[in-house]
Amino acid sequence: MSTAKDHSESLAEALEHMHPELDLVREVAGDPVYLVGGAVRDLLLGRGRADIDLVVEGDAAALAARLGADVTAHERFGTAKLILEGHEVDVATARTEAYPHPGALPVVGPARHLDADLARRDFTINAMAIPLHGAPRLIDPHGGQADLGTRRLRVLHDGSFADDPTRAIRAARYAARFGFALEARTEELLRAADLATVSANRREAELLRLASEAQAPRAFELLGEWGLVELRDGGIELAEAVEELLATAPWKGEAPRERALYVAALGPPGREVEVARKTPRSPSEAVSLVTGHDPVELVLARALGAEWLDSYMGEWRAVRLAIDGEDLIAAGVPQGPALGRGLKEALRAKLDGEVEGREEELALALAVARSGDGVA
Repeated sequence: MSTAKDHSESLAEALEHMHPELDLVREVAGDPVYLVGGAVRDLLLGRGRADIDLVVEGDAAALAARLGADVTAHERFGTAKLILEGHEVDVATARTEAYPHPGALPVVGPARHLDADLARRDFTINAMAIPLHGAPRLIDPHGGQADLGTRRLRVLHDGSFADDPTRAIRAARYAARFGFALEARTEELLRAADLATVSANRREAELLRLASEAQAPRAFELLGEWGLVELRDGGIELAEAVEELLATAPWKGEAPRERALYVAALGPPGREVEVARKTPRSPSEAVSLVTGHDPVELVLARALGAEWLDSYMGEWRAVRLAIDGEDLIAAGVPQGPALGRGLKEALRAKLDGEVEGREEELALALAVARSGDGVA
């Protein structure tokens, strides 16, 4: 039979293994300080490191300064950000939050005790803490550990989604990441959430954050199932295809993953559809077709079936002339539009395999440049 001492020792060992840098916090902290939120959740799940969030029943900036790091402080929210032994750490003064109206940014005030800070959080699984003073123990006033055990998401109070509807987007992130289901009352409240009360910038920022998840297509799918967003027709399948493309050559690293998945899932369809519908007859025509299109549009067009874009990404876009305008000027072509026409035609011909080598490029560029300007 396990005892409270056994649990304390196990928690201490897990903390030391996963976050040894917190020993320094213990050494310098004057006020009570706690590890909170996702770091506690993931520690209990055995998922490895998570972002380090600390709450101080006192002055967060003062603790950060005592840790001897360059500190970025945010006075409005009583928080400070620092790098500790190579890891990013957020330190916050325990605080309360009040929402003037649905979707508004919170009005923040100091809290005397940790309990008030935990009570303002989104889900029970994120409302747990471990004190860094004294013997490690789990502080879990809202039953987050039990919810981890039953694999469910539960909000702390009925007004949670009304106060901050972006919590509904976070619910999709966690549900997709952990494979959790919504607790019944939480689902009822979530389906009544109104994302329109949140500014477009905040809403997009949360959706892009969701798109950074490893299970992003599933997270978008959940938002659609819950009636919180209108998915693009075929958007989940398109997002999955984009995900696969961005993991393989020649597309790997060529487009911002978050933006590409966001546009794929939510649309609406844009210029990528125009590209996908076209079939260029030559490499030079392909290069011309993609001119003016950004990487997100191109990866979406490829996911929609434009297989010729593989050749563009892997080969044609890298084609360069061995000559430049200085070569034409040295051969007697004056400054002006003729230079551009000559170089453009030489590049077209090189792309299409009609010229090879510097001499042939120069000969064609000169012929075209001189043909329109009467240059002998």
